[in-house]
Amino acid sequence: MKVGKSGKAGPHAAYIAREGKYQGRLERGEKLEAKEHGNMPAWAQLNPQEFWSAADQFERVNGTTYREMEIALPRELTYEQRADLVRQFVQQEIGNRHAYQWAIHTPLASDGEEQPHVHLMFSERQVDGIDRDPAIYFKRYNSKSPERGGARKGYGPSAGQTLTKTERAAELKELRRRWEAMCNAHLDRAGAWQRIDMRSHAERDTGLEPERKQLPSQWRNSEHRGKVIEFRKARTELSQSREVINREIPNAIAEIIQLDEARKLRDQKLSKSGFKGLINNLREHLTLKKALFKSNEQVAKNVEPAANLEVKSSASLPTKPETENKIEIEQPKPVSSQRLSVQERLQLSAKIAQIHEEAEREFQRSLREAEEEEKAIQKRKDRDMDMDL
Repeated sequence: MKVGKSGKAGPHAAYIAREGKYQGRLERGEKLEAKEHGNMPAWAQLNPQEFWSAADQFERVNGTTYREMEIALPRELTYEQRADLVRQFVQQEIGNRHAYQWAIHTPLASDGEEQPHVHLMFSERQVDGIDRDPAIYFKRYNSKSPERGGARKGYGPSAGQTLTKTERAAELKELRRRWEAMCNAHLDRAGAWQRIDMRSHAERDTGLEPERKQLPSQWRNSEHRGKVIEFRKARTELSQSREVINREIPNAIAEIIQLDEARKLRDQKLSKSGFKGLINNLREHLTLKKALFKSNEQVAKNVEPAANLEVKSSASLPTKPETENKIEIEQPKPVSSQRLSVQERLQLSAKIAQIHEEAEREFQRSLREAEEEEKAIQKRKDRDMDMDL
């Protein structure tokens, strides 16, 4: 949330509307997708520039002439869809309570693609239905005789209240959450799978460090700019690879045996019968797990599974008496056969191999423990027999 001081409102309104000396930006390839204004007093309804110029002239010297939200918009939405998103957000956050003006700019980003964003500037002065001329509108509010003073100031849920730094931060976070919810709803309505997340990298546990803001002087350095662009591309590719894996194997971690549950189940089975049945079932399910992961790996590489490879689910295995030890393992869902890029297939294959290795190590460890325990029990039995003799 930006704050504009006296003398800045008029020039900034011209900047976002690309008027006056700022028209040249449109000639350099930048697009002005849409612009609108609303809730202006009668003397500025046709020309919002007059409102902001009056704010610069009549607002007190150290007063706030406007507030501004600058928000990135999704590339995945069309021009019309982005404008609809902005209109709905303005209606939700500004409504008919404040004079406002917004514009959508679409320059080219460093990757050569569109970088749409909206500038939403609004006055803290509240619309109360009282007609005031410019000289009165921006005066101090008169609580006893509102018509004799300026429009009252105050924006947001805590309008007019003095908030602490912590309270202001909390309100800003709530504003960001409301934008996230509305933006994602519009993406879903447009059929796009992408979503925005207003949480930090630390809150999302992405392992990524936030990128430092690039100053204009730094960005003009071609060598520095090239390194930043290269870094951004690498991080984007990493993020996209993770998204592909999450889409193709949404329950990859769930397919790995839950160690605590496996140990509890093993102990329960051991208390009821011997180790031989458990060892046989562990071997059986280890073979099944290998076959399932091999099948998924073939699909991930867009290769049809071999005709002679027969994968049976746990439900199709031969039935055995209830007294035998048997561990039920959820069969992994086959990944989609949608054609992936080479890099995506490599990332997916590596993930499957990792899951396979972890599952195999756990089964092998369980087998070793079971065999060692069986040997220990047999030794105790032999020792007891020798003592009896």
